[in-house]
Amino acid sequence: MKTINRYIDHTILKPTTTLNEIKKLCMEAVEYNFAAVCVPPPFVRITSTFVGNTDTKVATVVGFPFGYAAIEAKVAETVMAILDGADEIDMVANIIAIKGGDWEFIEKEAATVLSLVHSKGKVLKIIIESGILLDEEIIKCCEIYGKLGVDFVKTSTGYAEKGATLEAVALMRKHLPANIQIKASGGIRTFAFAEALIAAGANRIGASASVQIMKESLAQS
Repeated sequence: MKTINRYIDHTILKPTTTLNEIKKLCMEAVEYNFAAVCVPPPFVRITSTFVGNTDTKVATVVGFPFGYAAIEAKVAETVMAILDGADEIDMVANIIAIKGGDWEFIEKEAATVLSLVHSKGKVLKIIIESGILLDEEIIKCCEIYGKLGVDFVKTSTGYAEKGATLEAVALMRKHLPANIQIKASGGIRTFAFAEALIAAGANRIGASASVQIMKESLAQS
């Protein structure tokens, strides 16, 4: 089993993020060899230079945090992010369409962005905001995204009232094909919780408390 650092997307997405905070995030990510850094779109280009040719990937968000941007807008954001050097795209699904049962739209949205992302050899994670969905809505998302072959289904933006839960991750794991990965994010602040989420089926952990999680991990090793 890989060590906890290789599960972590070291994240800062607040609207007041500064360049100094991005620089610090990247230095920590390289020091601890985290899987990725996840940064606001305007910082993707400079982040790519900060992490350089290390094993840490550059991730950014699209349609964040509410997901209700038009498909065309999400495509434009994705194009810009990839041009700026993003390796991974974390796109918020249209939650309005999910809650309204417009599954045709949800499939079209994902298929459109996925085609673009995969054509450039990049990774797509789709955020479903599991904390505000019914179980049957989570299951339907898993069926659609599993069929399309997205790289990850992700629990949360971290901006809803409820983030990642063991129950949501386990439900997603049960209803996703084995080759589709899960990213748990939202409220993950301890090594114990991160470990439990991984045990429930998470393949990646999105966290801003990544360094604290690492310190707790190292203290227990």
